Amino acid sequence: MLASYENDARAHHINRRYLPSREEIIELLKLLMQLFYPGYFGRQGLTHDNIRYQTGVILELVREKLERQLELSLRYGTESELEGNPPLSSHDLAQCGTSAKELAARFLERLPELRRVLISDVQAAFEGDPAAYNLDEVILAYPSVLAVTVYRVAHEFYGMGVPLMPRIMTEWAHTQTGADIHPGADIGDSFFIDHATGAVVGETTVIGTHVKLYQGVTLGARSLPRDERGRLIRGTKRHPTVEDRVTVYANATVLGGETTLGEGAIIGGSTFVTESVPAHAQVALKAPELRVVHPVAKDES
Repeated sequence: MLASYENDARAHHINRRYLPSREEIIELLKLLMQLFYPGYFGRQGLTHDNIRYQTGVILELVREKLERQLELSLRYGTESELEGNPPLSSHDLAQCGTSAKELAARFLERLPELRRVLISDVQAAFEGDPAAYNLDEVILAYPSVLAVTVYRVAHEFYGMGVPLMPRIMTEWAHTQTGADIHPGADIGDSFFIDHATGAVVGETTVIGTHVKLYQGVTLGARSLPRDERGRLIRGTKRHPTVEDRVTVYANATVLGGETTLGEGAIIGGSTFVTESVPAHAQVALKAPELRVVHPVAKDES
């Protein structure tokens, strides 16, 4: 094993010091669920008399964990950029600590606005699914609520340029729900993934407001652009744009950075879309030709 570590420098973290803690980041997400949806997760029996105290306790825990994981993430990023991974200087360490506190404060200030958007997502789930009896059921039982909540948290840190931590967040939600939403995607209010399982939303996807996806939908890249040396070109618009009030039904695949689904469009199930669709258009496959073979009765055989 030691020889394998020595001979192949990939997939090990030896002679490097800094990594955020996956376990602590997951705990942080669970604390945030208590802030976004008080009384549903964590302590129950909350009242107007104790909610102020409870919120203060959780906020302090969030701040403490967040500052630490942000600092480790920033140290990881700085260390990764240094050729040969030499020890970080005292200036680098101090700068990471200062930046972590600033980023944590910015995120905490965003919590009320994040909760406003998340409530619109919960309401969209309730209004978009006739099987939902109330918001309690949606919040406690629907995997899309967890997936979208974690995405919106991770998207904040992605926008701040925090390395690694946003992907840890969304990939944990992916394992829990089956929905894979990249933290770089830009998604508007009132977003709902019905059933959630198998849905994929790529990094450069842009989604408007009041959009509904079903299970198995892929908003992906049409091709992987490479440079003259065959290396992937990153940072380009590779994934579709989905305008307001679009519905994409189960197992549809929409590919390409230049592909736009116009406002109010309806994309039928199992379709494969690589060209833009006009506003309010409907895309559907021709009905398949079914062949039904009737069983032969025993007395006729």
